[in-house]
Amino acid sequence: MLDVSGIKRLHRDRFGHEPVLFLAPGRVNLIGEHTDYADGFVMPAAIDFATLAAISPSQDETATVCSKNFGETIRRQLNEIGTKGSHHWSDYPFGVLSILQQEGISVSGFHLTLDGNVPLGAGLSSSASIEVASMLAMLHVAGASLPLQKIALLCQRAENDYVGAPCGIMDQFVSCCGAADHALLLDCRSLEYRLAPIPKHLSLVICNTMVKHSHAGGEYGTRRAEVEEGTAILRSHRPEIRLLRDATVEDLERWGHEMPPNVLKRCRHIITENTRTVAAADALEANDMTKLGQLMAEAHASYRDDFEASCREADIMVELATRQTGCVGARLTGGGFGGCTVNLVESAHAEQFAARIATEYSEITGIHPEIYQSHASAGAHEVEHSTATPEN
Repeated sequence: MLDVSGIKRLHRDRFGHEPVLFLAPGRVNLIGEHTDYADGFVMPAAIDFATLAAISPSQDETATVCSKNFGETIRRQLNEIGTKGSHHWSDYPFGVLSILQQEGISVSGFHLTLDGNVPLGAGLSSSASIEVASMLAMLHVAGASLPLQKIALLCQRAENDYVGAPCGIMDQFVSCCGAADHALLLDCRSLEYRLAPIPKHLSLVICNTMVKHSHAGGEYGTRRAEVEEGTAILRSHRPEIRLLRDATVEDLERWGHEMPPNVLKRCRHIITENTRTVAAADALEANDMTKLGQLMAEAHASYRDDFEASCREADIMVELATRQTGCVGARLTGGGFGGCTVNLVESAHAEQFAARIATEYSEITGIHPEIYQSHASAGAHEVEHSTATPEN
């Protein structure tokens, strides 16, 4: 549980001023992997693990950022923020400040205290939650406001340009625009979105395999190259195919023989995943949990067999989940080659589900997983004085 009164007290004790608080959640992607850079569809949900940002003005031209998690305070002159980070945790808030400066938004000196409970390194987007919470806080000091979609785009720029991480728009967008008890179907081309209700009796149980294969970076680059190769072949026949978002299964049936086998499989995953993702939102809106579970199973199989981005441990975790009472759907989530599975589980069975998964996974692999129980939560917002963040 994030301690609202604790971060306010820490800020007051350190800086001598009463802060204003902002909260931005992490996220988990229910379905739609490696579709974002093909201008496709993703369907994440904000989770009730988040970053709190407490801010107050300073009396000079400095930006001071204190992290409760890292136990460190960094102070920089406003005119020395620059446009590139230094591979330090402070790159995330200072990157946001840099982008605001580039946008001509004058942020005066401030003291910022950060505290978060989004698990680090689990693929639940702790970085986006830090960026979005920090930007809301800095905009408050600047006396400025921006639409949430614009905030998401600017935070993505901060991560791409200042931090140097080539993320898509999904993480920052759902941190900004997520809604309680809903998933968010996002069109990564137009940034249009719609909210799809997750039944209140379902929990999001996120199971961390504790595995992240070291070859993931190289494999990611290879996958991108294969996707681009396949797209170019299809574009040579249909010039209107700018990215795989514009291609169909029929296109693959007609011209897939011109592709190397691996290239064909990568393209098939993305094209069919886009269809599955939109169908999953439709299933949620129709309250058809059986259909949703089938789509999640198909998505995992495609990720494993066509995109070849799963691993033994993730496959074991998904297989164990499908055997448990109350499991609606399970699949590997995130960039692949390890990381977390996302599981929709009836809340009445969530505790038992988590305990059994932990025991059975550990017995098979010798690895003790971390398991996080959550619900779909609201997007970024100012924390009212009487508001406490939910328990996890």
